Amino acid sequence: MQARELIQTFIEKVIIFQDTLYKAEDQQYLFNLVLDLVGEEDSNVAVTDQSLIGLKDALLRLAVANSRIENLVAEQDILGAKLMDLVTPLPSAVNRHFWHQYESDPQQALADFYELSRANDYVKVAAIAKNIAYQVPTQYGDLEITINLSKPEKDPKQIALAKTMKQTGYPKCQLCLENEGYTGRLDFPARRNHRIIRFELAGQTWGFQYSPYAYFNEHSIFLDGQHEPMVINETTFKNLLQIVKQFPGYFAGSNADLPIVGGSILTHEHYQGGRHDFPMAKAPIETPLHFNGYNDIQAGIVKWPMSVIRLTSANATHLETLAAQILTSWQNYSDPSVQILAHSEDGTPHHTITPIARMRDGQFEIDLVLRDNQTSAEHPDGIYHPHADVQHIKKENIGLIEVMGLAILPPRLKDEMAEVEHYLCDQPNQMAAYHQEWADTIKAANTSITSDNVTELVRTEVGKVFMRVLEDAGVFKCNEQGQAAFIKFTQHV
Repeated sequence: MQARELIQTFIEKVIIFQDTLYKAEDQQYLFNLVLDLVGEEDSNVAVTDQSLIGLKDALLRLAVANSRIENLVAEQDILGAKLMDLVTPLPSAVNRHFWHQYESDPQQALADFYELSRANDYVKVAAIAKNIAYQVPTQYGDLEITINLSKPEKDPKQIALAKTMKQTGYPKCQLCLENEGYTGRLDFPARRNHRIIRFELAGQTWGFQYSPYAYFNEHSIFLDGQHEPMVINETTFKNLLQIVKQFPGYFAGSNADLPIVGGSILTHEHYQGGRHDFPMAKAPIETPLHFNGYNDIQAGIVKWPMSVIRLTSANATHLETLAAQILTSWQNYSDPSVQILAHSEDGTPHHTITPIARMRDGQFEIDLVLRDNQTSAEHPDGIYHPHADVQHIKKENIGLIEVMGLAILPPRLKDEMAEVEHYLCDQPNQMAAYHQEWADTIKAANTSITSDNVTELVRTEVGKVFMRVLEDAGVFKCNEQGQAAFIKFTQHV
């Protein structure tokens, strides 16, 4: 397709998409605007996908060929966001449509905003589809495994150029409201086509958006309108319960507010949510609990590798109060018999909670996952962090999503697991040395490994490692001593 035909085809789709903003008389204006962005050289461009996003990608290739941009991921993202901003309504229009639709049908309001976020390429649908995802049955239920291949790796040239850039301190972080419409730069993501729904939470302005590189269905972020540090307190529980009431069908949870167990941007208060039923949410109550003074709350210890207390009630206020009481108790609770320590000798706090809220059968439900970020000589990365023998698979912090049973594993594992498969089948391989002991254990335990079953075998074994990772992160272990200590803590509450 000739370049100018490509531009014309793209802007015709822009006008159809944005029929409330652009008319036929705007064609020449839009043509010249896009022409300025991608270059005037009327060369031939290969176009295999004539969807709006496919045409945008072809225009990026044209811009590189015309030396309008470098062949760098960041520069292509910046120009791509500028092009897709043409099909993205103004923030005021997006908010007006959302809340007008919400009045009659909240589910449709969410569906419309999600569809816009996909259609304008803010949610990277094609990139997300590259992720490897599967489930592995375990004694705790089916765990979900994802090898994250969606985020493109940065070009070394891009990294080098970014280091030479002057730091402006704007936006303050990637979660601030000031990201909306920001052009981006080599060291900061493009957000020209980014839109945020404003809503009120605890008397303050908050924002609701979707995650560009989603890990699950309708992966959302709820962010404080002010750039303030994350904190877990009674207001957190109140906010989460309000969110799941206001955004029907969504769960809402927060990463912990301490290093090691945080796994998040701790400098900006925010929560995550979405429309996904995680393995932990499906896990049953294993040990019922009763808290004095809260007869309207059903409580129990969840059958899960991490230490989880589940509270269920129609009374949100009582849930908030009890959750805060459990948090305060945990923040000050020590039990040396099972290596539980609330504070270091210098007063450094070690205890917090990862909370997750949802609505179930018309009642509020909140899971409180107890976290401890102590380190030791034996476990310098964290006593309740993936231990050294499983870090060949997962060494990153265990954040909110992993806590709930969805592993976010690094992209290196795609190629590394292929080499493990070659090794297990006695084929030439370049298996990383740090997988050797694990691979030998797999080989010794399976006498019949073939090219037909090796992929499924390795996937299952990765799932077992993730189960161990979660068990490492559990503060009260799933054995007789650990569960007795867990009960002792709940009695203390």
